[in-house]
Amino acid sequence: MIRFLVNFLEALLNTFYRQRLHPRFFVLETIARVPYFAYTSVLHLYETMGWWRKSDWLKVHFSESWNELHHLLISESLGGNRYAIDRFVAHTGAFVYYWIIVGVYLITPRSAYRFMQFVEEHAYHTYDAFLREHGEELKKLPAPDVAVNYYRDGDLYMFEEFQITNPSEFRRPKIENLYDVFVAVRDDELEHVKTMIACQQPNIQETFHSPHMANRAALPESIRAEIDAQTSSIIKEAEKEPVQIN
Repeated sequence: MIRFLVNFLEALLNTFYRQRLHPRFFVLETIARVPYFAYTSVLHLYETMGWWRKSDWLKVHFSESWNELHHLLISESLGGNRYAIDRFVAHTGAFVYYWIIVGVYLITPRSAYRFMQFVEEHAYHTYDAFLREHGEELKKLPAPDVAVNYYRDGDLYMFEEFQITNPSEFRRPKIENLYDVFVAVRDDELEHVKTMIACQQPNIQETFHSPHMANRAALPESIRAEIDAQTSSIIKEAEKEPVQIN
């Protein structure tokens, strides 16, 4: 089912947004935020009912949704939401996916995290191909104010919060033009992939903590090795792909 949902999303984007890049990013980022809302909704339910309290997970997933919000704002600033049909597709897809992921997360959180790993991998490949195809053009264009405010001039606490693997060496994007913006967005997607991989590991409830937690212990070496292995494979696969985003 998880693979079917991801394949359906990819087919939707490839069919209707093959050449319409910024609307494609708008639809992708609108839907990409949804699972993080679903996770926090279920976690709030568990906490309210007194079943399970894990504030670290709430912080990390909210910071992920906050990051995706800024990806969405960037795509909107570039005209991705200009047409009503694109807004309809994005909002309808987000509504449907929200309730599906809530149900999946209630039954099997690992599958819900697997779903989001696939989505973020697709996003990484999409932005990487876009950068390789349009890099020189993007370097000549200015960065949107929303990107500058988020990545460079704003409070970076929330940006740091979902970078779980190396909390002592938080990534600091350079934002000088539109190319830098999309590099930062692409790299964000890989950070999300890392977090989703970590969330699927056995006994992760005892080892997964907010990067800003006091006296936070590093992730176990076995989890870090799994993250490194999978992300290295994703990067190598992207480098071998033809320069296109369909």
